[in-house]
This record gives sequence, structure tokens and C-alpha cells, in this order.
Amino acid sequence: MTHINKIAHVVLYVSDVSEAMSFYQDVLDMEVVRYDSEAGMAFMSFGTQHHDIGLFRVRDEATRGNLGLAHVAMVVDGDLTDLKVMHDKLLANGTDVRLADHGMTKSVYFKDPDGNGLELFTEVMTQEEGKAYLAGRSGRGAETFAFEKVGVAS
Repeated sequence: MTHINKIAHVVLYVSDVSEAMSFYQDVLDMEVVRYDSEAGMAFMSFGTQHHDIGLFRVRDEATRGNLGLAHVAMVVDGDLTDLKVMHDKLLANGTDVRLADHGMTKSVYFKDPDGNGLELFTEVMTQEEGKAYLAGRSGRGAETFAFEKVGVAS
């Protein structure tokens, strides 16, 4: 049976990425895996994962009331086939989903009934490969993917 293994990372909307990054680095001893001041984002690690916390500059004219949690990411125990099982279960529940290929992971994004952002994903690289990939990546967005195009049948 497919199940979720653990919470993998949290993404936070912040007003000042540089200030938040310094806090997590200086106070919590986190490693900066990637920082992109133009895109307004940083990925922080405690050292064993490609990232434990993502920091994203809040967009537009958001106020402090809009800062905070962007999404909680959970690891699906298994591979892309297991992720597809969870994807199909969400669709059967009438949940809107969005697929994203981040390079080191393949993800399904959705919201719970109260609108909280959630992500289910499976790793497609080792943690070390993922850290190297994330550190060398540019831009903010992720590519979409289709299960059929990555070898997972409907």
C-alpha cells in the first residue's frame, strides 16, 4: 500500500529573503544551498537533505498577514508509480492538483479543505545529487510533467 513517509520541507513566504536567510544561517546553523536575490528565494539545509526550508519573497503588495506558510512537503514512500497512486486518489476526491518537475523531485501540489498548500513528492536523485542540482540551478519555476511521459501508465 502506498503511504506518505515523512514531512520533507517547509516553504515560507518572507518579506526579506536576505534577512531571513541570515537568521536561519546564523541562528540555526543552516547551510545555504542556493540563494537567488533576483528571484527572491533561498533554499536552506541542515546538511543531510537538498533543502529543509525554502524561503520565498512574498509577491506583490502582501502584508505581514500574508507572510508565513507557502506549503508543507511530504515524501511519498516509493517511486513515481506510488506518487501516481496518491495523485489519482486526490483526483478521485475531487481535489485540484498541479504537477511539477523540480529536477531532483517530481511533485503533486494541492490544497487541503482550508486552503493550506501541500506537496507530495518522490525523490528522483540522491540527496547529494539533489543538493548539487539545486545549487547549480537558475530561475524560480518548475517544469510540468505528465506521468505517462515519465513511464508511469494511467
